[in-house]
Amino acid sequence: MNDQARRPARPHRRPKKDPVRILAFEALRAVDERDAYANLVLPPLLRKAREKGREKGGIDARDAALATELVYGTLRRQGTYDAIIAACIDRPLREVDPPVLDVLGLGAHQLLGTRIPPHAAVSASVELARVVLGDGRAKFVNAVLRRIAAHDFDEWLEKVAPPYEDDPEDHLAVVHAHPRWVVSALWDALGGGRAGIEDLLEADNERPEVTLVARPGRATTEELLAAAGPEALPGRWSPYAVRLAEGGEPGALDPVREGRAGVQDEGSQLVALALANAPLDGPDARWLDGCAGPGGKAALLGALAAQRGAALLASEKQPHRARLVERALAGNPGPYQVITADGTRPPWREGSFDRVLVDVPCSGLGALRRRPEARWRRRPEDIAGFAPLQRELLRQALRAARVGGVVGYATCSPHPAETRAVVDDVLKRSDVTAEWIDARPLLGDVPGLGDGPDVQLWPHLHGTDAMYLALLRRTA
Repeated sequence: MNDQARRPARPHRRPKKDPVRILAFEALRAVDERDAYANLVLPPLLRKAREKGREKGGIDARDAALATELVYGTLRRQGTYDAIIAACIDRPLREVDPPVLDVLGLGAHQLLGTRIPPHAAVSASVELARVVLGDGRAKFVNAVLRRIAAHDFDEWLEKVAPPYEDDPEDHLAVVHAHPRWVVSALWDALGGGRAGIEDLLEADNERPEVTLVARPGRATTEELLAAAGPEALPGRWSPYAVRLAEGGEPGALDPVREGRAGVQDEGSQLVALALANAPLDGPDARWLDGCAGPGGKAALLGALAAQRGAALLASEKQPHRARLVERALAGNPGPYQVITADGTRPPWREGSFDRVLVDVPCSGLGALRRRPEARWRRRPEDIAGFAPLQRELLRQALRAARVGGVVGYATCSPHPAETRAVVDDVLKRSDVTAEWIDARPLLGDVPGLGDGPDVQLWPHLHGTDAMYLALLRRTA
């Protein structure tokens, strides 16, 4: 009998269950399988895991921060990591099962996008693969990640990104992890040379600050700053904004829990403030938010309207989003009403309102910092798909305003086909007439707002989502 035959078989070792990486994997699977958004999927997963306690396989605050980084980092850099993974396998990427790609993406991010030591990143990812994929596919994961670990991030970019001189848009798409068509659309909207578009794309890949709004008459920024602690900062542009320190939990703050303050990007606040501050002749008693869900702008408008004795009607087509609007407006001191209605077939009479806002459904290309998966989910044809709805909502908003009333058209997208093109087209074809209002002076000290009269905000220039605003006054 030879030595091989006498050697006892190695006992099977159970894979170690890592609750942080299992949670991150579950979040990525939900994003892929259910077209869910990470910012909606991740919080309940984290809450459930933290409630378990460490001794029962739960996680603590530090673990939650790591899980969040793994999920968002993997989603933001997905296109780049896919190009690197594709260079390390001998078959088309489309032939790799999606759950395997999720584990590989998590491993690639740990190797190339974090300070986790390479041996630990590979080991933890292989253990995760053993738990969620099985031993056979874990061997494949191990082999691929070891190839990835042979080079750092910059070296991989040299290998997988075409030279900028040969194909600028494809180079930027791979280096900054955006689909090529998105790079092209953002570049068209931004204009200028290489530096500006690279700054914008890189800003999309940074973790955005959590910004709060103190709802006027219900909370103050001073109160919010005191509640948030010494590391919180005032907003850059909005007088009602407070920026939380990294890792701050807005839901734990009394003003937020009581509905007197909320989480709202500063760009969104500026849109509502500009509409509210636009000069108006005649009565200022009835305001309309025609696309009110999920309620951030409606809550700010409602608070501002209450200070002037005006009433707000908040309309939202989707019932579940209308419920969110009701929650956001609960406790508003002034008169308001929330209804479930389709803004393209409005139940109100023409000429009923002094101020009207329509923040229309759009591609969401202006909020890629917050919803990184949207860049991979959207397609160029989606832009055209939104166009009829955006035009009809603006057309009906103009009809809803009285002569002399003000209409704000807003969208969280800088894509030219969703911004100025919509407004220009509606003004040419509408059965009511309107004139432009220069929105720039109504945004206070915000710099870099271009030639006007409309306004485009940018993450890399203003630290906000890429909100667009056009203000119009109905003239007949």
